[in-house]
Amino acid sequence: MKTSEYLQEVLKELNQASKLVSDNDLEELVTGILSAKKVLVAGSGRSGFMLKSFAMRMMHMGIDAYVVGETVTANFEKEDLLIIGTGSGETKGLVSIAEKAKTIGGKVIAVTIFPESTVGNLADYAVKLPGSPKDKTDSDFSTIQPMGSLFEQLLLLVLDSVILKFMEKKGLDSNIMYGKHANLE
Repeated sequence: MKTSEYLQEVLKELNQASKLVSDNDLEELVTGILSAKKVLVAGSGRSGFMLKSFAMRMMHMGIDAYVVGETVTANFEKEDLLIIGTGSGETKGLVSIAEKAKTIGGKVIAVTIFPESTVGNLADYAVKLPGSPKDKTDSDFSTIQPMGSLFEQLLLLVLDSVILKFMEKKGLDSNIMYGKHANLE
């Protein structure tokens, strides 16, 4: 198969997977962000990169957003929202972060393949995304892609869609958001 044909297959998978994402789940995520004082995000590996890009876009919109584990991350408080992106929902470090957030009393939303996972069960709300978990027998979605690529790509696209919804609700556009873009580059 040619590389461009693989690209077309990946895009087909993303299109099919996107149709399985619940609009109600995404609206809950938007509502959670709108009602939070601060938004903190956490994820490991490639999922963590997707959450970091989401935190950046939220900052561009004027949301007080942070990445857990960074040196400039603010403390988590009762009025805050923690968004955890995790395919399996069982990553030990993310489980610990979710447990701590629940102890503090803030809201937790998990974005995961498995809402019934440990992180999903700790969360106040879980957004289910299709994907290919480490144990392929647990998946109801087939992919040609390696490892967690489908989940990670869909996670980025879903979070960018949440940004678009937030922009709509707040009357923002790219020109306004560029006002918060880094300028010491």
